[in-house]
Amino acid sequence: MVEAGAWWTPLAAPALLFGLAALAVAGHAVLDAVCAGRPLTPVAVLRPFLAVPRALVERPRRLPASDRLLWRTGVVTVPVAAVLSTLVIPFGNHAVADLSVGVVWFNAMEVLTWAGLWLAGWGPNAAFSLVGGYRFLAQGLAYELPLMFALISAATGARSLRVSAVADAQYGLWYVVWMPVAFVVYLAGVLAFSFLGPFAYPAGRDIADGVLGEASGVDRLLLRAGRRLWLAAGAAMAVPLFLGGGAGPVLPAWAWSLVKTLLVMGLLLWVLRRLPVLRADRYVEWAWVVLLPAAVAQVLVPALVGLDP
Repeated sequence: MVEAGAWWTPLAAPALLFGLAALAVAGHAVLDAVCAGRPLTPVAVLRPFLAVPRALVERPRRLPASDRLLWRTGVVTVPVAAVLSTLVIPFGNHAVADLSVGVVWFNAMEVLTWAGLWLAGWGPNAAFSLVGGYRFLAQGLAYELPLMFALISAATGARSLRVSAVADAQYGLWYVVWMPVAFVVYLAGVLAFSFLGPFAYPAGRDIADGVLGEASGVDRLLLRAGRRLWLAAGAAMAVPLFLGGGAGPVLPAWAWSLVKTLLVMGLLLWVLRRLPVLRADRYVEWAWVVLLPAAVAQVLVPALVGLDP
């Protein structure tokens, strides 16, 4: 049973999300050091964080004819939407808000990233940045529908859009067991709206980092933080949707939520390093021909199981 509305939850949820995002950054640094054969020292783990103070004092880049309002709005939207998405994610037996449309809320915050990244690409008035923004839109058109059907699968199984109800409905059998396609599609969606790994096409090196290319200082820091925050939020949301929430033996519910979130995040970090960057046109074809029909077929399973005799 999830309790919502405690006074400390609006403070704890963002703090926990930032902590998970920091762990994701540290984990990525560890894997970088291991793959490069470098010694695993505290400096190697903390190296990504050493750039934060420099970014905070660095003067933002000014470009001719740029729309600073749209640019700055887009840059801020990405991390803010990630933080807002956590309001409905139960951690153990607590959540900031147990909305009756929590699944829709999470999806709506994720869609805000579309607008944020497109504005971050449009605002600088630079070609490569704009191309990066449009690449994300093309990628979004491919991943969004399969992702929505993955969310609908979990909601259909629980007959509720309330995230806590989805977690409670998995008593005895997690949705990942009988909705594996939806789980895989959801994880692919997490990497896509985090534009990381195989879905880093909007920030590709062939276009000088795309949407990140013209951002500097605090702006670049916010966009990079937004990617990791979304990765952490997506991993945390996978727990109540497919892994039974905080249910588990011996340990308290919050500990199980933490363990499951870290395992999902570790899996995502491993996958994003193993797969090459996908071109949007190729991913669109694969998503519409393979991924979307598979997601639709998956949502039929809980729909048919839930039919009254």
